[in-house]
Amino acid sequence: MSESGLRERKRQRMYQAVSDVAIRLFTARGFDAVSVAEVAAAAEISKPTLFRYFPAKEDLVLHRIADHEGEAARVVRQGPAPVEALRRHFLAGLERADPVTGLNDDPEVLAFHGLLYGTPSLVARLYAHQERSEAALAEALGGGLDARLAAGQIVAVQRILAQENWRRIAAGERVADVRPDAVAAAERAFGLLAAGLPESVREPRDRHPR
Repeated sequence: MSESGLRERKRQRMYQAVSDVAIRLFTARGFDAVSVAEVAAAAEISKPTLFRYFPAKEDLVLHRIADHEGEAARVVRQGPAPVEALRRHFLAGLERADPVTGLNDDPEVLAFHGLLYGTPSLVARLYAHQERSEAALAEALGGGLDARLAAGQIVAVQRILAQENWRRIAAGERVADVRPDAVAAAERAFGLLAAGLPESVREPRDRHPR
């Protein structure tokens, strides 16, 4: 591996390590109760170094889902039928209990979702994350107003499905009991999307990998 590649791997490990330390502190004591200085001390780095990696305190938490920001766009670019590709991708996530679908009862995952959805400043930052996801998806769908409207609907469907799954799991239901309903809800939701979106969005004619 090249020297630049090694540097990038080291950088990514630092991101992950500091984010993990911060999330452990936030879930144990609450987001507002833990200072950035405390996170830096626990991660054994200086506060200025922490801010070079994470410009805002909220970024320490949102880093965990940053990889999902362009996920829908990547899925769409891989196949000729965007809604069908997204449906299959979401169902596959339910099958493997991917935390992003909300269908996961690991205590750390539940604690993370409780932190994320229970902290107003993180909810606000999550909204910005979703807006960027919509923008990337709209571009993958061909751009234009129809694509932006479709992207908004698709991201909203994924978010609502995931939140409903998380709500039931957090209330004490078992993954095995929730999964059939989650699959049925996803099938129904993506079916409505496929039926309601314009043909130009359902089958974009010009969609190139980027």
